[in-house]
Amino acid sequence: MSTRRDLANAIRFLSIDAVQQANSGHPGMPMGMADIAEVLWNDFLRHNPSNPDWLNRDRFILSNGHGSMLQYSLLHLAGYDLSIDDLKAFRQLHSKTPGHPELGYTPGVEVTTGPLGQGLANAVGLAIAESRLATEFNRPGFDLVDHYTYAFAGDGCLMEGISHEVCSLAGTLGLGKLIVFYDDNGISIDGEVGGWFTDNTPQRFASYNWHVEAGVDGHDPQAIRGAIMKAIAVKDKPTLICCKTTIGFGAPNLAGTAKSHGAALGEAEITATRENLGWSHAPFVVPDAIYQQWDAREKGSSIENEWQTLFAAYQEAHPQLAEQLQRRLAKQLPAEWQQKSKSFVQKTQAEPQDVATRKASELCLEAYGPMLPELFGGSADLSGSNNTFWSGSEVYTPENAHGNYLNYGVREFGMSAIMNGIARHGGMIPYAGTFLVFSDYARNAVRLSAMMQQQVIYVFTHDSIGLGEDGPTHQAIEHIPSLRLIPGLSTWRPCDLTETAVAWQHALENHEQPTCMFLTRQKIKQQQRDAKQIENIARGGYILLEPEGEPQAIVIATGSEVELAVEAATQLNHAGHKVRVVSMPSTNIFDEQAEEYRESVLPQRITARVAVEAASSDYWYKYVGLQGKVIGMSCFGESAPYKDVYREFGITVDNIVLTLKRFF
Repeated sequence: MSTRRDLANAIRFLSIDAVQQANSGHPGMPMGMADIAEVLWNDFLRHNPSNPDWLNRDRFILSNGHGSMLQYSLLHLAGYDLSIDDLKAFRQLHSKTPGHPELGYTPGVEVTTGPLGQGLANAVGLAIAESRLATEFNRPGFDLVDHYTYAFAGDGCLMEGISHEVCSLAGTLGLGKLIVFYDDNGISIDGEVGGWFTDNTPQRFASYNWHVEAGVDGHDPQAIRGAIMKAIAVKDKPTLICCKTTIGFGAPNLAGTAKSHGAALGEAEITATRENLGWSHAPFVVPDAIYQQWDAREKGSSIENEWQTLFAAYQEAHPQLAEQLQRRLAKQLPAEWQQKSKSFVQKTQAEPQDVATRKASELCLEAYGPMLPELFGGSADLSGSNNTFWSGSEVYTPENAHGNYLNYGVREFGMSAIMNGIARHGGMIPYAGTFLVFSDYARNAVRLSAMMQQQVIYVFTHDSIGLGEDGPTHQAIEHIPSLRLIPGLSTWRPCDLTETAVAWQHALENHEQPTCMFLTRQKIKQQQRDAKQIENIARGGYILLEPEGEPQAIVIATGSEVELAVEAATQLNHAGHKVRVVSMPSTNIFDEQAEEYRESVLPQRITARVAVEAASSDYWYKYVGLQGKVIGMSCFGESAPYKDVYREFGITVDNIVLTLKRFF
């Protein structure tokens, strides 16, 4: 039987060989963490390579995702659908082994990692989801949801500020099934980290209310195993296992240096490493005996079959709970959803209310929330301002894991990345709020929401200079157009309660994309619509006001500026001009419509066009053309009551009228 070092060396040399063949990648971390990974995967990790999506699997997150060949080697050796040819295609076009782990490319990869620290945050989200679902669905004798989340993290992950945000919160929440391995090798790209990273990491995490196993020899399987056993025994705290390792372990000349971090070792060093570690096999060759010891398919299928037997008994004992869990895991909304959500949209038009769209969002939660136990809300310390805490909300705490609302604290980036983990787990739809201007803090996590196609709902309120007195530091200017530019991100800037209801309806039905809602602080006027116009809101843009006869000009607006556009067009129409108003709450959805529909709303023959939005203006030239006009912002705002700020920057009815008249 092969030794544990032989099993770990299989990881090392598959990683070395793949990086060498690609002439690109990071061999040092896989070489340094191979012993830790071998113990975790062979002795503890409960998973089934034949079914990577089994609900009760342990989750493995590689937060230091640059070491992706570690994970690919593990998946290949354990028996996932990842062949040796896939490893040979590392970092090549359309391969299943991209440069950093990407959800959807590689069976067994749980989340997309690479931007350091975010995998750690995703792991916190996964652990929260496990805790919440376990409390919601487990019953005596039926521990249906009962798994661990394991994460690997390096110095870079812990230097990133997001690590403080999420690890502080994880300790507060007492996430006892979260176990993180810190690869304490003292090396990053620029060399020895002692020149810029001298934190006392064990004390730091102890202060977060984590259990800490410090000074573990990351190359001693018995020490590693003992640390994991102690971590599992701690039920009310997450655990950090600090593993002292050597980056590039086994490389005679490059181990322990930054030269092994992010480049192929080179043929001469690889030959010397083979000799040093006693690995006599050719590149990409692993002996059958080692493959057999690594193969987790039989064990994994057995573990899952036991769980499936448990679930079958659960279905008999608790049929309604079982049905609800299956519905939620399948990303299906309740049977009454279509009828009730449609009725609410119609009600908003029949019983108009002039409210801020942040308040409209709260009214939507009041209408939709009772139907959706999977909703899990939150806010970055702005619940009262974001209106995210509806009457059915109950705060999630260690003492109340039934809660459906998390007080994230002032942690916008951490909140967003945690929501990615919650969404990825399955069975929950996370939403949370902050001011739109603070989406800057969260942006990279929002980007990964889109890249991973996760149903995360961002409630970004105080969406413009309409914020008023707090001034330019808090007034979002460039944020709306910049977020619209993220591929796969659904964005909505509704103009009233009805459009907000449709935006929420779309966000809850859109299981393959994240959604951003841009919502006002200030009260705005409810618009009148007929049934066809209500139906067309879901198409992203539609004709809200049509003059009698052929339009001479079109004004396009979103959000709080729609009422200004309608008033301006009404004045001009009464004066004998013919102006169409197009409300465009979702530009990306409008762009996806058939050309015939888009042409019916914005016909090419009408070149007299004005766009109005209290945000950076350049985005709108794609709709108005270079001959069109945009009324928006080209600078930061000012501190004053919002109506004064709007007047200061010319976002007024009078200026819209004046601008349109120039076309006549």
